[in-house]
Amino acid sequence: MTTTGTFRNVGDDPSAARAAVVERRVMPPESARPTIIDVARAAGVSKSQVSAALRGDSGVSGESRDRVLAAAERLGYRKNGWAQRLVSGRSQLIGVLLTDLRNAYHTDIVNGIEDAAAEAGLGVLLRHGRRDRALLHRHLDELVDLGVDGVIAVTSHLPPEDLAAASARAPMVVVGRPVGVPDGVGQVRNDDAAGARLATAHLQSLGHRRIAMLRGSDRPAASARRDAWREEMAAAGVVAQEFDARDRGVERLLAAVGAGEGPTAVFASNDRIAAGLLGEALDRGLAAPEDLAVVGYDNTELAGLLRPGLTSVDQPRGAMGRAAMAQLGELLAGRGVQTEVAAPSLVVRASTVAGR
Repeated sequence: MTTTGTFRNVGDDPSAARAAVVERRVMPPESARPTIIDVARAAGVSKSQVSAALRGDSGVSGESRDRVLAAAERLGYRKNGWAQRLVSGRSQLIGVLLTDLRNAYHTDIVNGIEDAAAEAGLGVLLRHGRRDRALLHRHLDELVDLGVDGVIAVTSHLPPEDLAAASARAPMVVVGRPVGVPDGVGQVRNDDAAGARLATAHLQSLGHRRIAMLRGSDRPAASARRDAWREEMAAAGVVAQEFDARDRGVERLLAAVGAGEGPTAVFASNDRIAAGLLGEALDRGLAAPEDLAVVGYDNTELAGLLRPGLTSVDQPRGAMGRAAMAQLGELLAGRGVQTEVAAPSLVVRASTVAGR
């Protein structure tokens, strides 16, 4: 049914007259959504046979299945996922908690988790804390309260007691956290010390002896990388220079390089810090690798986009995300907790070797 009403503004403004006609349509009420009972009636089978056919159970004959699928398509029937989850006692959803969604390291891990979850027929609920510990804590509680089947936490910013409390309510796996993992929580991490040794050995093989470390945090992963770098420098019998990017470290480092007294190479604790160093060096008229060779960590997409391309230690982030999902699946199946340590590799680009 359609009704039309006309309203006119009387006045001197000609635009009011042009906007005077307003059409209103009253639509008939939308038909009720078809149910499994409607499909059973249309296919001439029982409700239980419809459920079995839609699940793909082998106990349903081919003829009955064809009738059910045809009736469901004709009626526009869609399964009520929430109802099925209530019946099964499983949400079929995985909660994923990140420190910061803007960090390419985190997004690459999430891609691996999502791919593995999709293959397992599971959905993903994503929360990120924007590097705010209170927000991370709140989001972790929210995910568990929502009744997700399990949680994958890609963060080292939460204290172990927060993880322990949440893991008592839902199975949990943490990614990228080398220390502070409570009992009963699965773990997937990169071998940070091995990655730092790869970076330092590469620079030493190029003849560098004054190799500085540029870090941006005191988080466990960054500290493990720094400690391994110190050990390698001490073994080579050379002095290690350390700079903190949070405390004008880039400025002080490049000033020393410009004066001819600073390092000839830098190992940065992640790609983001290395990118900032390369940009600041360029602004000061310094070239990489001629004036300063630079190695980053994570081998994010950024490393390949920079000019010069950034040599970086590669963490297999997508594989780590998949491994975390596999571990969570083991926990959901009632099997034991595991720890998996991913081996890093070095991707050499032009920031350390000219012409690469």
